[in-house]
Amino acid sequence: MSSSALSLAAWLRGSRRPTWLSDPKVLRTEVLAGLVVALALIPEAISFSVIAGVDPAIGLFASFTMAVTIAIVGGRPAMISAATGAVALVIAPLNREHGFGYLVAAVILAGVFQIVLGALGVAKLMPFVPRSVMVGFVNSLAILIFMAQVPEMTDVPWPVYPLIAAGLALMVFFPKVTKVIPAPLVSIVTLTVITVAAGIAVPTVGDKGTLPSSLPVPGLPGVPFTLDTLTTVAPYALAMALVGLMESLMTAKLVDDITDTHSSKTRESVGQGIANIVTGFFGGMGGCAMIGQTMINVRVSGARTRLSTFLAGAFLMVLCVVFGPVVSDIPMAVLVAVMVMVSVGTFDWHSIAPKTLKRMPAGEITVMLITVACVVATHNLAIGVVVGSITAMVVFAKRVAHLAEVTAVTDLDGTSVIYRVTGELFFASSNDLVGRFDYAGDPDKVVIDLSAAHIWDASSVAALDAIETKYAQRGKTVRITGLNEPSARIHDTLSGELTGRH
Repeated sequence: MSSSALSLAAWLRGSRRPTWLSDPKVLRTEVLAGLVVALALIPEAISFSVIAGVDPAIGLFASFTMAVTIAIVGGRPAMISAATGAVALVIAPLNREHGFGYLVAAVILAGVFQIVLGALGVAKLMPFVPRSVMVGFVNSLAILIFMAQVPEMTDVPWPVYPLIAAGLALMVFFPKVTKVIPAPLVSIVTLTVITVAAGIAVPTVGDKGTLPSSLPVPGLPGVPFTLDTLTTVAPYALAMALVGLMESLMTAKLVDDITDTHSSKTRESVGQGIANIVTGFFGGMGGCAMIGQTMINVRVSGARTRLSTFLAGAFLMVLCVVFGPVVSDIPMAVLVAVMVMVSVGTFDWHSIAPKTLKRMPAGEITVMLITVACVVATHNLAIGVVVGSITAMVVFAKRVAHLAEVTAVTDLDGTSVIYRVTGELFFASSNDLVGRFDYAGDPDKVVIDLSAAHIWDASSVAALDAIETKYAQRGKTVRITGLNEPSARIHDTLSGELTGRH
């Protein structure tokens, strides 16, 4: 057997041999799903290109190469990766200030960062991102996408506004008639025909740049390969890598839940990096998983395999190369309407419903708002997630710190006292532990019962040492009992080493 055949067999085994190879119904579902996603990808890829400040062809190339590559190397079958608003927002300033060559270099470097982060196990950190931060992440992404449309709605001919309104109306009401054809596609086709037939003068996709007339070809970014270039693109590349991985891993988890299947998040992380490197060398703007298009593919169309992802990219390029002149006549107003609907659909409206806000703990609401505020202020999704996660940790630590309780029971003969400590002992809860004991009034024998407590860190051991020292200064003895095995291990290791007491 040839090496290529062995590689194909290994890939099929790693993918659990797709069912579309033997089931015609599954094959039909996957093919139609890929076509629907490809049609829906065109307006979004063009719109994200506008956000990034590049020609529409760049976003379309990125969507093509990302989808085709991730279908092979990704860890989550049926998930759609393409050019996204999150990535466009991150790299737009680099393109604006330094040019397109630097953008491509950043995409390639971001892919390298993602492979390294994936290999280091960054996917294992996702469980530590609180739900309130994830909600803030999604909501802030929706806000930024909407804000990016505002320039397309200012200082424009007046027909733009009724076109936007008509586009929104079609996308809201057409799904009530049928969901076989994507509503954004119906809106684009209908309003483009009306605009062209009536000769309405409004900005079009063609005004943003020419669409591709051929497949992309590989090449190196047009930048000097110097340390200055590296220091210029590295911050943007790292931000793009983090944002892309966060959105991709969260989307993968969502698909896991919908399909009741497990996927390799490490493989997905590395796969995203490979896909971005390939995309960069083909002159694309990079990307990551798309929540909206993935939901179209998985939930609406019922796709479950890598074939739909691969065909989405392949069909997209065919549509652009063959029907490029037609796509150029699409009014920008229609794409604005599409992106407004994307932002509305992305926003988690349940998170701000009065009923939800009444039931949600104040700390959770605070974390969500801080995440949103940081992202909107900095236009950097990664910063918002990091700050939100840190805030959530502080809120959690403050809440758990109050769960540590100390109760005292004195023996009938008055010769000893037992203090029962309940709760989690760590740096936050152990700070006021020292002040919970009556050093002067207690009997000569003191027992501290920790059978209902757990020692987590050195701060707790230091606090227990300080308590023993204060009693010893008054000639009283302290005996600590009830330590579970992990607590006993850390206490035996650190006791007497933190405060100088031996």
